[in-house]
Amino acid sequence: MNFSPQKIGFLSLGCPRNLVDTEVMLGFVKEAGFTLTDDIYKSEVVVINTCGFIKEAKEESIEAILKVAELKKEGNLKSLIVAGCLSQGYKEELKKELPEVDAFLGTGELKSIVDIIKALPINGSNIKIKSSDFLYDHRSPRVLLTPEHYAYVKISEGCRNNCSYCIIKNLRGNFRSRLLSSILNEVKTLSKKKPPREIILIGQDTTLYGVDLYKKPRIYELLNKICSLSIIKWIRLLYTHPAHFDDSLIDVIRDKPSICKYIDLPIQHINDEILKRMNRKISKRDIIRLIERLRKNIPNVAIRTSLIVGFPGETEKEFRELLDFVRQVEFERLGVFIYSREEKTPAFNFKCQVPEGIKRERFDLIMKTQQEIAKQKNTKFLGRILDILIDEKDENDTSLFIGRTEFDAPEVDGVVYVSVKRKAQSEKLKVGEFTKVKIIDTLEYDLVGILV
Repeated sequence: MNFSPQKIGFLSLGCPRNLVDTEVMLGFVKEAGFTLTDDIYKSEVVVINTCGFIKEAKEESIEAILKVAELKKEGNLKSLIVAGCLSQGYKEELKKELPEVDAFLGTGELKSIVDIIKALPINGSNIKIKSSDFLYDHRSPRVLLTPEHYAYVKISEGCRNNCSYCIIKNLRGNFRSRLLSSILNEVKTLSKKKPPREIILIGQDTTLYGVDLYKKPRIYELLNKICSLSIIKWIRLLYTHPAHFDDSLIDVIRDKPSICKYIDLPIQHINDEILKRMNRKISKRDIIRLIERLRKNIPNVAIRTSLIVGFPGETEKEFRELLDFVRQVEFERLGVFIYSREEKTPAFNFKCQVPEGIKRERFDLIMKTQQEIAKQKNTKFLGRILDILIDEKDENDTSLFIGRTEFDAPEVDGVVYVSVKRKAQSEKLKVGEFTKVKIIDTLEYDLVGILV
């Protein structure tokens, strides 16, 4: 016998791309007339949108599922639905190992969330998994989970790069772009009530945007058109692939004041042999040339990269080449992943897997090196007055606000701690607004400033 749940809660794990999927599912559920709650403990139905990218992400997802499932015994929870990448990639295994779950929902079945909720209880027999071909558009309902002053806009889905270590294509399907007109309509829709101060464009590889629809990349045109709307102060582009970064993209980032001078450029490694085994389709020489072009043509640009250490066959010499490169280039922002051996990827069967202890040592060494670089890089801001977007107010200190420069993406980069000395200033300063801040101190990754 079906029941009509009064309160439905969502838990979103993983990256911003997953967050957008959660927001779209929330939109479908709200549009169907169900009541949403942000309190998992008071929910009668909980939907967990999982990540399955690497080992740690899968472990976090499983841990969250088991923790929420306990609420069936001691709380209001009647049903648990697991959605997203973990369901898409491991549906049969999950069904056997997690009898606590009432339904599984893949990345290509977001629209089915309402049908599944209406069919509850279904006792784990329902698995809605098909080819991951869903692509939301401007007509899809969304309930934003970000603060109202910034929003993510997914411009494409899936991937065509076939990196040997990556399972994304299995989980998200082939690369497919949204219509340019649909993205522009979504930006306009987001701006109808209170325009967000920052729009963050995301996808598996944003530099390839449009190549499937228009036979050539049109990311530069998309950026131009969003800028021409003149309603967003900051436009940030994430997940750009170095092999597909061209001069037209460099030019538009340089020439448009509203585009953040922030380049998210995952290079993963610098040794040519490893890049070849990773199937990155770019060489060390081309990566160096691209970084030189970016810094030459975009004044004061901040480049963020991500690296993988411990890839199969990575020798001490190849790692030292990567470490030396990090020291030489001095990236403004840098993140490191320890190679995760994922089934269903070519690299899973590569010989010479690197021991976990050595992977950890290499991770620690690069992070320690980058810490010193970041600390030194931050000193250039001392005494400067910067435009800061205020993200939040400190709960314990009414005179302290937390914001970001245009060189920092939310959640992954540093922050600026803004001290307000007078009560009148504190009352005037608003979350979600820009303000002028003078930088008076630097930390390893963060800045400290006072309101001008």
